[in-house]
Amino acid sequence: MGDSSGTPPVGRAGTHAAAIALTVTLALQMFTSLAATSTSVLAPMIADDLGLSPNLIGVFVGILYAGSMVGSLAAGGFVERFGAIRVSQACVMLCAASLVAVCAGAAPPSPLVVLLILAPLALGLGYGPITPASSHLLIRTAPPSRMALTFSIKQTGVPAGAAIAGALLPGLALAEGWRATYLAIVALGIVILLAAQPTRTSLDVDRQPGRAISLSGVFAPLRIVIGTRVLAELAVTGFVYAATQVCLASFLVIYLTETLGFGIVAAGLALTGANIGGIVGRISWGATADRWVPPRVLLGSIGCGAAICAYATAAFGPAWPAPLIYGICVLFGATAIGWNGVQLAEIARQSPAGHAGKVTGASGFITFAGVVFGPPTFALLAQITGSYRVGFLIFGTASLVCGIRLLLRRRR
Repeated sequence: MGDSSGTPPVGRAGTHAAAIALTVTLALQMFTSLAATSTSVLAPMIADDLGLSPNLIGVFVGILYAGSMVGSLAAGGFVERFGAIRVSQACVMLCAASLVAVCAGAAPPSPLVVLLILAPLALGLGYGPITPASSHLLIRTAPPSRMALTFSIKQTGVPAGAAIAGALLPGLALAEGWRATYLAIVALGIVILLAAQPTRTSLDVDRQPGRAISLSGVFAPLRIVIGTRVLAELAVTGFVYAATQVCLASFLVIYLTETLGFGIVAAGLALTGANIGGIVGRISWGATADRWVPPRVLLGSIGCGAAICAYATAAFGPAWPAPLIYGICVLFGATAIGWNGVQLAEIARQSPAGHAGKVTGASGFITFAGVVFGPPTFALLAQITGSYRVGFLIFGTASLVCGIRLLLRRRR
């Protein structure tokens, strides 16, 4: 699959360039994931400090991913004009600025409510374009025989960033306060932004400074996705699976602390376990899709596995041994978090030549719609029923239906 802009064909950019592209995109993905997950992990502490309900984390996450929808859809034109690395650096700046805004908006004596609303929106605008930008690079540099594995390794940055958040942020926040923890994340972002700068000359070689950016150009890739059966199917899969994934990431800590009486550090470790499972799952599923199992068959099987884990999570009780709970969380992460790299690689393969970044961004728009839909719906179900268990049951069933549909369609 060549690139009509004159860039090197897929997989022909050399091992060195491929390694650099993968390393840089992985680091950028890890940071934005850490920044996006930080509020979910620290939600109990932040809510207690501000006198708010922890359920409001669903609203925060919903606004965040609404911004991600817009950022993902609009990313393609900016990536072509300014380059994937420059766009990614801008994303890191937006994520860091949003965390500073949360600290300012929550500062006593009176919170600046507008900042608390704008912060998740800015965080989403920074988080959304990271995947289209990295796809633009990786489809040009990754060897075709290791496409799914390469994309999956890069996508481990999402659970890796979340795992770091779950493992380190609660303890740091208990020791130094959640605001100081946010500022430490901001400092890390500045370091990563500067570290990426030397790679821009080689990796942004295909940027087109004269490329026009228009509203019609923003929506053109979305029409391609909707009008292509395979791409539409993959995008809908992303919608359902992403909703389940983000509900796991957003509500596991609160569920374990409020329902089972876990301490915040112990619950954070459970989230870390889920994300470690996601890391292992992404790499394993990527290698499996490249060698043994057709990607869409594998995606269907992963959805069914996520459903089983969601049902088990909903059944957690005080009498359950902690190792068993942690083990199920790891398996839940391996499925509900592990699917993304396989899906993205398949989208890149099915995209028109030279447009992988744009099409990935348009598909991401639909995927993030699932993320926007998921947390507020999960929070509403918890509010109506008085239990977080119902949300896990509902979203697990959605993953099951989607997984079975993929398997049946493949058979036909």
